[in-house]
Amino acid sequence: MLLREILRMALSSLGVNKLRSILTMAGITIGVFSVIGVMTTVSALRGSIESGLSFLGSNMFQFSKYPTGITLDGNNRRRIDQRKNITLDQAQRYQKLMEDYTDVVCLKAFYRNGAVQAIYGNHKTEPDIQFVGSNEHFLAANQFSIGIGRNFTAADTDLGRPIIIIGQEIVQKLFPSESPLDKLIKLGGRTYTVVGTLAEKGSAFGQSEDDLAVVPITRFLSDFGSANASLNIATQAPAQERYNETVDHAITAMRIVRGLRPEDENDFELYSNDSLIAAFAKVADAVRAGALVISGIALLAASVGIMNIMLVSVTERTKEIGIRKSIGARKVSILMQFLIEAVVISLLGGLAGILFGVLAGNGLALMMKASIVFPWDWAAIGLIVCTVIGVGAGLYPALKAAGLDPIESLRYE
Repeated sequence: MLLREILRMALSSLGVNKLRSILTMAGITIGVFSVIGVMTTVSALRGSIESGLSFLGSNMFQFSKYPTGITLDGNNRRRIDQRKNITLDQAQRYQKLMEDYTDVVCLKAFYRNGAVQAIYGNHKTEPDIQFVGSNEHFLAANQFSIGIGRNFTAADTDLGRPIIIIGQEIVQKLFPSESPLDKLIKLGGRTYTVVGTLAEKGSAFGQSEDDLAVVPITRFLSDFGSANASLNIATQAPAQERYNETVDHAITAMRIVRGLRPEDENDFELYSNDSLIAAFAKVADAVRAGALVISGIALLAASVGIMNIMLVSVTERTKEIGIRKSIGARKVSILMQFLIEAVVISLLGGLAGILFGVLAGNGLALMMKASIVFPWDWAAIGLIVCTVIGVGAGLYPALKAAGLDPIESLRYE
């Protein structure tokens, strides 16, 4: 028999029991969906997350009291909490020790006193502004640029001037029809003069980067207190080839300002864009492994279901097989028909799983404002696996059908 005719008969047989075929395919669909959905989500978010994690400028690394990007367990959390804060005095001393190695040392402190909103006259933002104290190197260290106005100067930081630079979302909400420069706005109960705006940057990993407000770090700590503030210190190596050398000197400088003895371990964290991306990669690998385990169990159960349904089909169609053999059908034709039926069930379930997985994965990615992707490699792997499952699950029933005695089959009721 021609392959086309065998395929037509196989599809026709599946159409006779639509509900049974659909339920059998559902197991394959669930297994493939779990893999494709996770892989699509991870692939779509990877670029966005890596872009979001790459918030440090070129050749930058950062010191902080707490690690970032990794969830701490209880014991580690208590150990980290016991560390002393990185104070402004320590940060400024570090800055002086690094003067011979770099010109860019960015000091940062974050608002920790609850939600904060920006107010100008009758205009208000949502109470979710990112409020930061920093110095004149904030733009270079965090890949921002000035839209209009100016950046901070060293004198602004030294004198603790009550000035502020705001992001585009704040500009649009507070100053929809006028220039924000030289206007007085209020944040956290304090008043600041707008001296500049940040150029629009967009969002990363679902988080807007345009709802940012920055004031000189000395004014920030004066207004909101330094007792519970721990600073982050970002440092830029002068060139890529001097990156490792700069990091080595920076670690030594940090140990000096922290008053550590040679035998003491570091009581601060060092991270860079690469280390953050590597941390995300570990999480992504764990998610992938979990998805593969879950899908493997689902596909194993589905393959058992396909074999069971095909055995039932052989039993139901015993007389049909006997008739076909009596008029000249060869064993290979019977074998191919039942194998194709099993493979078609598996592939249709796999295609449905790929479709639903891509839609679900990209739907989640769009919610996180990530780009849409199609995981061609995982889709191809999914189809290959479904084909193997179809052949594996359908082989025994097909052999059983092909081996039936035509005379006994014709007598079967």
